Amino acid sequence: MPVPPVPPASPPAGPLAGPLTGARAAVADRVVAAMAGPGSRLREDQAVAVAALCEPGARVLVVQATGWGKSAVYWAATGVRRSEGAGPTLVVSPLLSLMRDQVAAARRAGLSAATVNSSNIEEWAGIETDLRAGGLDVLLVSPERLANPGFGRRVLDGLAGRLGLLVIDEAHAVSDWGHDFRPDYRRVSEVLRRLNPQTPVLATTATANQRVTDDVAEQLGRDLSADSAGTLVLRGQLARASLELSVVPALSPLERYAWVVDHLPRLDGSGIVYTLTVADAERLASAIADVHGDAVAVAAYTGQLDAARRHELEDALRGNRLKALVATSALGMGYDKPDLGFVVHVGAPPSPVSYYQQVGRAGRAIDHAHAVLLPSDADSGVWEYFATSTIPVPEQVRQVLDVLDRSPDEPLSVVAVEAQTGVRRGRVELMLKQLAVDGVVERVESGWRATGEPWHHDAEHYAGVVAVRRREADIMRSYVRGEKCLMELLQESLDDPAAAPCGRCSACRGSLPDALEPQPSAQTVARVTGLLRGQVHLLAPRKMWPGGAFGARGRIRADESHEPGRTLVFADAPEWRETVAALFGSPDPTAGAVRGVVEEVAEACVRLLTQWRSAWSSRPEVVVDLAATGRPEVVGSVADRIAEVGRLSRSRLPGPSTAPDLRELGSADEAAYWRDRLDPAGPDVVEAVRGRTVLLVVDASSSLWPVTVASAVLRRAGATAVLPLLLHRRP
Repeated sequence: MPVPPVPPASPPAGPLAGPLTGARAAVADRVVAAMAGPGSRLREDQAVAVAALCEPGARVLVVQATGWGKSAVYWAATGVRRSEGAGPTLVVSPLLSLMRDQVAAARRAGLSAATVNSSNIEEWAGIETDLRAGGLDVLLVSPERLANPGFGRRVLDGLAGRLGLLVIDEAHAVSDWGHDFRPDYRRVSEVLRRLNPQTPVLATTATANQRVTDDVAEQLGRDLSADSAGTLVLRGQLARASLELSVVPALSPLERYAWVVDHLPRLDGSGIVYTLTVADAERLASAIADVHGDAVAVAAYTGQLDAARRHELEDALRGNRLKALVATSALGMGYDKPDLGFVVHVGAPPSPVSYYQQVGRAGRAIDHAHAVLLPSDADSGVWEYFATSTIPVPEQVRQVLDVLDRSPDEPLSVVAVEAQTGVRRGRVELMLKQLAVDGVVERVESGWRATGEPWHHDAEHYAGVVAVRRREADIMRSYVRGEKCLMELLQESLDDPAAAPCGRCSACRGSLPDALEPQPSAQTVARVTGLLRGQVHLLAPRKMWPGGAFGARGRIRADESHEPGRTLVFADAPEWRETVAALFGSPDPTAGAVRGVVEEVAEACVRLLTQWRSAWSSRPEVVVDLAATGRPEVVGSVADRIAEVGRLSRSRLPGPSTAPDLRELGSADEAAYWRDRLDPAGPDVVEAVRGRTVLLVVDASSSLWPVTVASAVLRRAGATAVLPLLLHRRP
């Protein structure tokens, strides 16, 4: 199909190249026609970018709306460069879905393209051989692949000096100020340093405000030779005439689920339903399937799926075999379905920039698409987490560097650093990547090591990053309240000078479109509530002790482990939201309202046990409770009710008197905390559990270490089996 028309771009900033003419124009037209159909040609603004990239040492940054045709620029430029004898193009892309689509697009353009990623390991050797032999026009890699020492040695070193074009897709991720900053993207700067200064570089994004644009342009330009003219910035208007933006306000998290269940059959075409968490995606997909079955086919899509399954689901949506994917942000940049009819957000992303990027998936090649936001007051907690979670904590950084400094000759794995510092593994991984950006540490094939470069905590810079993210959250609050035209607000957040009221969004209209209702039906709310509260959440036993501060490491012995257990409330389950808030948020757990909630939870546990009993190896004979969050009245009352109904004996493990803050402890330190508090069991507990099957009731945990350690203590005290029941598995 022809490249769709868009509003004209603003005048480019930076150096200008001559027009695209002669043989170069002919090659570019041939590439575009192969991609988009006979007669298709580059538009004027696209041709400007391609012409610039034909010049030695060019640096070009394209900031254009989704669907503008950024990929046409780098495939046309690749075709021209290769026709003139230049080396292959290296494309740095963030997601597997984008790579697959781009490989297919390059092949349609008559270019030989391949990708190296975790899903095609068996193909790496052949791809690298083709690359060295000159038989490959385009290689696509993730930013994480650039950080891999083996890839650097085998591939990047071989490309140094002979790369024809470097493309940095979704380039906003290079900048600290971007909504999707990724430390590994900074590895691009290392590639720039290895390049022949004459190699052109193209960076593209649809989601960069002026601050991010300036930062990326400066980063590209700083690696130029002294006689270069800097970065050419081509920035266009960002309004999307095909999108009808709407906000459905004042729904609880559970009502949002029910709203989606009610409305999916009414929305035209197929689309994406975005959620903020993996648990939300899985729960909502199951609710839709339960109500509609195959009539409205959906599937959950999250980063926890393997690559093959993600590919399968992407293709199913693209082929309209699914009505919708219920997805986290793992399905975002790069997924290309031009006729996507709707994007619904169950929960608002933390910034208008990321929201614009996600709704931009819809309405590329059709006249109308719905973009609907279902906000909740629960979203603010998620926003604050995103605002601060990537900011390094100085004390933790120093702990990590101290450990690496003590091992100068032996690189350490992430697991080893976690064990020796007590910092959680995910935080260690992020920290090491950030330190690598600053040259303080480096990754080698056997692990991580310090470089000897001093580290300085730039508190002012990180405070600025957090402040920007919080301001973006405030913009999303304005969007939710409908304070002005929704499209105009998104354009302004991206510093689009053409921002203007759209006249068709719910804020401009003062109401929702006719196809959308403000509330779900009461019957759907009740059905979804019952369905979700009846779901079974398995609590699998941990297999290994953590080592480190805990001391013991290796496999947990069978005679110290618990049986597969159950969790009543998993993560931030909307069907239990008010219940969890009352149980763990009330300052007085004995208040009358809280007592009523405790009774509700106790009865739900009795029902859960009735369903569970067919899987027991033996029936429980004694109930033991552990207040892991310092709320013994809550868990004790639930355990008492279970014991009363089941006619079981009672005992208690001595939990902390106040809720301990264990969020920043690593696995080994948290496990050690519970061992020191619980082991050994007191004589009363030993007498109660010896030779018996124990039902262990624990109030709440995210790590499961209190369950694991308490079970081991009870087994050592003589319990023949432990069946754990966790009231709340915290996210």
